[in-house]
Amino acid sequence: MSTAKIKSLDEIVRIRHGLQKQKRKVVFTNGCFDILHVGHVRYLNHARSLGDALVVGLNSDSSVRAIKGDSRPIVPGPERAEVLAALASVDYVFLFDDLTPGRVIDLIVPDVLVKGADWSISEIVGRDTVENAGGVVLNVPLVEGSSTTGIIEKVLARFGKRGEI
Repeated sequence: MSTAKIKSLDEIVRIRHGLQKQKRKVVFTNGCFDILHVGHVRYLNHARSLGDALVVGLNSDSSVRAIKGDSRPIVPGPERAEVLAALASVDYVFLFDDLTPGRVIDLIVPDVLVKGADWSISEIVGRDTVENAGGVVLNVPLVEGSSTTGIIEKVLARFGKRGEI
């Protein structure tokens, strides 16, 4: 069952230590992942291909609101976590309240830290922690024209004024 992949941060830290002892490479990424789309799926598949286990830090509803505004997220955190956990590429998911993943990266210390190409390597939060531990920080290409904001804008443009879907 995919919900078994949804963990607390404490559980993720324990799992990370176990995987480290087994010399398995842990990849970490984070984000809002509101309204999952092909860009997310390709991004997560790419991230998973970089190691032995993919851990996804999922912004909680309160942190998404602080980052994206009061109208977001569209999908509540526990449901977003369940959808992510259903993907074969995702090994573990956890929700976190912080505005940035810095604190959780400091606790997990992944072997590979991944963000989308809209982040330059120098801007990626947690880069110093990962690189100082001998890990790698990468940004991966985005899928052109694929974004949650774009989907929301299309829906509102088409149906927003009529109130029908």
